[in-house]
Amino acid sequence: MTVFQIGEAAELLGVSPDTVRRWVDAGRLAASRDEHGHRVIDGVDLAGFVRAQAAEPDGRSDSSSARNRLRGIVTAVVKDTVMAQVDIQAGPFRLVSLMSREAVDELDLRVGSVAVAVIKSTTVVVERSTVGRSS
Repeated sequence: MTVFQIGEAAELLGVSPDTVRRWVDAGRLAASRDEHGHRVIDGVDLAGFVRAQAAEPDGRSDSSSARNRLRGIVTAVVKDTVMAQVDIQAGPFRLVSLMSREAVDELDLRVGSVAVAVIKSTTVVVERSTVGRSS
């Protein structure tokens, strides 16, 4: 069984430890105490909480086969005559998209705009993290 300390869960969820504590105190997220009296969250419970909270950011749930949607803020736009690079910061994640200049202009993407990065990939590499501990 993998368990997460409050700070580890907060980092994974992209929120503050105080937010996680409030969710635990309100009964929205289950937690128990470890042998040192610290609150810990079972990995299965955390995964269930995340799934329950994972409403699509723009309200679209079944209109696309892409399920990886990250809402963020545009932090940079670099355009040339044909192509453009758009940087989006979505929580702790920096996403970089190369697209046509025409698409950037049509979407009116500018620094400070809110955008949703939709990611569809045939290959996803998964690495094991050292966050959380097994018991």
